[in-house]
Amino acid sequence: QVQLVESGGGLVQPGGSLRLSCVASGRFFSVNAMAWYRQAPGSERELIARATSSGSINYAASVQGRFTISRDNAKNIVDLLMDSLKPEDTALYYCNAEIQQTMIQLARNYWGQGTQVTVSS
Repeated sequence: QVQLVESGGGLVQPGGSLRLSCVASGRFFSVNAMAWYRQAPGSERELIARATSSGSINYAASVQGRFTISRDNAKNIVDLLMDSLKPEDTALYYCNAEIQQTMIQLARNYWGQGTQVTVSS
């Protein structure tokens, strides 16, 4: 049984900072990548940042230079450090993990339940 649990969301003023954290629990053969998505009301879910086990990192243009994704591969933890937050960053943020549970299976996507980030003055 794979479970992703996010934490760290909340209310913050524009220009402020937040740190989101996600922990993947269960028995895995490999966690190939972990990522953060977000979805605002009326909008499609958007990939914000993704980090592979080999160290490749990608950011959406909307957050590049402000957000930082950080993985602890041994502990299956991924953090999202958010600086210089803007009202348009307000959304439900989801943790995503690409996990191969056994050696003979392909990787599958798993999702957390989401944590709300609200940027408002």
